[in-house]
Amino acid sequence: MTRRLHGVLPIVHTPFTDSDEIDVATLQREIDWAYAQGADGLGTGMVSELLRLTYEERIALTHHIAQMSAGRGAVFAGVGAESTKQAIVYARAAEKAGCDAVMAVPPVMTASLTTHVVDYYCAIADAISLPVIVQDASGYVGKSIPISVYVQLLERFGPEKIVFKPEASPIGPNLSALRDATGGKARIFEGSGGILLVDSYRRGIAGTMPGMELLDAIVALWKALERGDDEAVYRIYYPICAIVALQMQAGLDGFLAIEKDLLVKRGIFPSARRRKPYSWELDAETTAEIDRLFARLQLAIVNC
Repeated sequence: MTRRLHGVLPIVHTPFTDSDEIDVATLQREIDWAYAQGADGLGTGMVSELLRLTYEERIALTHHIAQMSAGRGAVFAGVGAESTKQAIVYARAAEKAGCDAVMAVPPVMTASLTTHVVDYYCAIADAISLPVIVQDASGYVGKSIPISVYVQLLERFGPEKIVFKPEASPIGPNLSALRDATGGKARIFEGSGGILLVDSYRRGIAGTMPGMELLDAIVALWKALERGDDEAVYRIYYPICAIVALQMQAGLDGFLAIEKDLLVKRGIFPSARRRKPYSWELDAETTAEIDRLFARLQLAIVNC
């Protein structure tokens, strides 16, 4: 029986060895650390560098995260691809691996017709028994998904089969628009890295899908929101916002560079290696500011 998605579900960062292979031992350490911090599950997505992995690596990564989670939480796999056929192959592999759901962005290289986007998600949903997370990652890659697509998918498959991760800007108003257009039936997850988590929470989300690097703080923030402790909420939230603001300046590569740098500082990753080519390097001055903010964040979550 599949586990239901809820709460804090971080996206796994893919560690690489010096020979540019997936570092399996470090991946296990990352996943163990995530559950130790209180993650409700985990999955792969854009910051897993999925678009930079080979076919074989994507399939292997999916199997690794399912096996390494060992029943400790809900596991989902990113299966978005440039064709419906590719996405179905990845989705079926995720189901075979024992994942609890899949997450798919639409093709990022093509401005698909709305009817084709609907067909793409319907085909994925029909091909597997797992829930499908419909992800709009257009804040940093691809094109936005019209709300009409969400509504059609929800009406056809229902809220347990189809859930949503809308990241088109402006995120907050778009979350509310989706909520209202579906009469509150849509189960919505946010993925802003924490910078919009408080606003999103107050709009009724079912959970959040951040990166790994600030996971202890995101878990503490989520718990503070759940218990209605606004003093703790904003004490934790402000340094998260400052760090994510620096990540956002360089899009996906900004997130990746800073996230992996912090995972190295935590002692989880031995290297901040990313797959090349990429568009942005972390410089010394940004690194120094991140370090100052990270120290403040660690102080903020003490006794939370």
